[in-house]
Parts: sequence; structure tokens; C-alpha cells
Amino acid sequence: MEGKEEDVKLGANKFSERQPIGTSAQTDKDYKEPPPAPLFVHGELQSWSFWRAWIAEFVATFLFLYVTVLTVMGVNRAPSKCARVGIQGIAWAFGGMVFALFYFTAGISG
Repeated sequence: MEGKEEDVKLGANKFSERQPIGTSAQTDKDYKEPPPAPLFVHGELQSWSFWRAWIAEFVATFLFLYVTVLTVMGVNRAPSKCARVGIQGIAWAFGGMVFALFYFTAGISG
């Protein structure tokens, strides 16, 4: 029992100063960290690809809201239950618009 206590004392006193833990302990890196990317680049406002992506996102958002809100409004204003699309029709409208707009704008805006 005494030998174990001596081993613990020896282990505790082996490093007198505190050692860093985690990523700060990795001082000898074999790579150099790149500088952080800027959040906003002023030259980007002059590129056509930026505005094309912005226009595509705007049109897609407008169409999504237009079609889905009109579908919900049509359910509430229908004169009878047979004339309205119902909950499943609303789900199909949302899902179909998400699919179509992702398909058409993914190549433009990413």
C-alpha cells in the first residue's frame, strides 16, 4: 500500500508547472492556419453572379409564399368541403413548391 502512495506522489510532482489541456497543448503544428475570410467583400456587389443569385432567391421566395399562402386562403374560402384541397393539398403545395424551386434555383444561387 505504501508503494502505491509513493507512485501517486511521484506522478503528481513529475510536472511542477501546469500543462495545457486540449488544443492549446498542440504547439508544434505541421500546418499554418489560414487567415479568416472577410465577412463582406465590396467587389462582390459589382459581379453579375451575385445579382443573378440574389434575383433567383427573391423570385423563388416570392413564388413560394404566393403559391402556399393562396393555397391556404383557398382552403378557408371554399364554399364546401368538396371544393377545397384540404390538409393534404396544402402539404402537396408546400412540398411541390420546395421541390420545384430548389430544382430551378440550385444551379444559380447554390
